Amino acid sequence: MKLVIQRVKESSVEIDNKIKAEIEKGFLVFIGISKEDNKSDVEWLVNKVLNIRIFDDSDGVMNKSIIDIKGEILIISQFTLMALTKKGNRPSYINSASHEIAIPLYNYFIELLQSKIINRIKTGIFGANMKVSLINDGPVTIIIDSKNKE
Repeated sequence: MKLVIQRVKESSVEIDNKIKAEIEKGFLVFIGISKEDNKSDVEWLVNKVLNIRIFDDSDGVMNKSIIDIKGEILIISQFTLMALTKKGNRPSYINSASHEIAIPLYNYFIELLQSKIINRIKTGIFGANMKVSLINDGPVTIIIDSKNKE
């Protein structure tokens, strides 16, 4: 499972020309799920998202977590994070999870985050064509892969 976490001042997702969700200060999280992912990947990543310290403290040092700042999180599914690009010019998505695997893991990711920081999680719609807007704060962008735990 791969996440791209962007520290944002604000972010929103539009589906069918309507704003589906929007947040203020917090994280925009793109999530890509592979066919080998499972609940332990989700649990490890949720812990990372909640505890990664990439918000400034009073001295301007990135030393605070999303919990510390009471920030919001916008979660967007993005199967293209699983793209293989080594051969040719057309990405292969053979490692992306099928809907039968991906949707339950995506929902579990959302549920776990909501259980920790209630009312501060917003989402797009899994598999929808979405227009995502953001103001990246920093810019700060972190990529985390659950298969690179050690």
